[in-house]
Amino acid sequence: MSNRSFVFLISLVAAMGGFLFGFDTAVISGAEQTIQKLWGLSDFYHGLAVAIALYGTVIGALFGGIPCDRLGRKWTLLLVGIFYLVSALGSALAPEVYSFMFFRFLGGLGVGASSIAAPLYISEIAPAKSRGKLVALFQFNIVFGILIAYVSNYFIGGEGVNDWRWMLGIEAFPALLFTFLVPFIPRSPRWLLVKKGDEKEARAILNRVDPENVDEAIRSIQEDHARLTKAKSTGLFSKKFRTPIMLAVTIAFFNQVSGINAIIYYAPRIFESSGLGTSTAFISTMGIGLINLVFTMIGITLIDKTGRKNLMIVGSFGLILCLGLIAHAFLVQSFSGITYFFFFYIGFFALSQGTVIWVFISEIFPNEVRASGQSLGSFTHWILAAVIANAFPFFASEFGEGIIFAFFTGMMILQLVFVWKVMPETKGKSLEEIGHEYMDK
Repeated sequence: MSNRSFVFLISLVAAMGGFLFGFDTAVISGAEQTIQKLWGLSDFYHGLAVAIALYGTVIGALFGGIPCDRLGRKWTLLLVGIFYLVSALGSALAPEVYSFMFFRFLGGLGVGASSIAAPLYISEIAPAKSRGKLVALFQFNIVFGILIAYVSNYFIGGEGVNDWRWMLGIEAFPALLFTFLVPFIPRSPRWLLVKKGDEKEARAILNRVDPENVDEAIRSIQEDHARLTKAKSTGLFSKKFRTPIMLAVTIAFFNQVSGINAIIYYAPRIFESSGLGTSTAFISTMGIGLINLVFTMIGITLIDKTGRKNLMIVGSFGLILCLGLIAHAFLVQSFSGITYFFFFYIGFFALSQGTVIWVFISEIFPNEVRASGQSLGSFTHWILAAVIANAFPFFASEFGEGIIFAFFTGMMILQLVFVWKVMPETKGKSLEEIGHEYMDK
């Protein structure tokens, strides 16, 4: 097997955590209305039942950096697979809402930890020239998982009282496959060097993934580690890391105030609010999943060529236009073309924020604090996702969808300013170059 094929395959295995991430996130959209009726949930408890997985994700993201540093990226991914498996089976078999929320929370822990461990692992094992597209495999698998969840919901959903249980339980099959494959991938060479001081194993792995630059990579990693150790700046909240912290938190913030998770979680409900029937709403939701996948593939092919920043600029303009049109449609109650507005919105998001976020956050921190930096960025992303998903039904009921989408539009205008004036370009640089360049001197 060639070095290139080897790197792709191990990256693909790690990125399967993204498939489970996407499936787990989106599958609830097909079951949420049935669950509300089945257990007679108020708007508050309904929102909590839907968003509880996201609260688990927040915890998983907040503390996921700890096992990544102590156990390593590889074995953290194995724990993630086990969490997904138990969550899928437990949620499907839950007899009442409280046990259902417990198992959905457990799956959320897996999502949060995978959003740290998988991009971290791939970024640390991939050659610089192809790092963007390989880390973006994680995002590709997220949107592929979302699409498969929508398709699965469409074909499973019907008049059966237990259809929602099959919707949730079917996730156990990919979770089992992921758990089986992870033990066969190598450990991160950067983790081995920085956390374990194991040059022998790190060198052997680098010889498989990037044989032309082994000595240079090891020297760069060791010099970077020595410099940070000498400066006594290995804690994430050292003042030297203010710039990467600001960049990670800001891009994660804008990712969620674009409204993406409100749409992913409540797509059928939003489409029904615009006058579409239930069946048509589910078909339109599958259209969202397909467009998400196609434009993520386009983003993956472009990210190492055009760079992260250019994708974000193009996407910001598109999101502002689409969200503005959606807000206007709901405010004036004229829904002609609204399905296409959502489709274009998803396309611009997938091309920009969707493709870039996990790549960018996994790049901008030095090796010593990359796990905790990724954890901080992921935590910011998921705490906002949880709040938005939990609050969306209430605010949609109180103020209407038009006001909510107008708010999202305003946030994307601010994102455009941030990307244009502040966001740096990281394509083609080694992780050590990036970490040193954006660390406050």
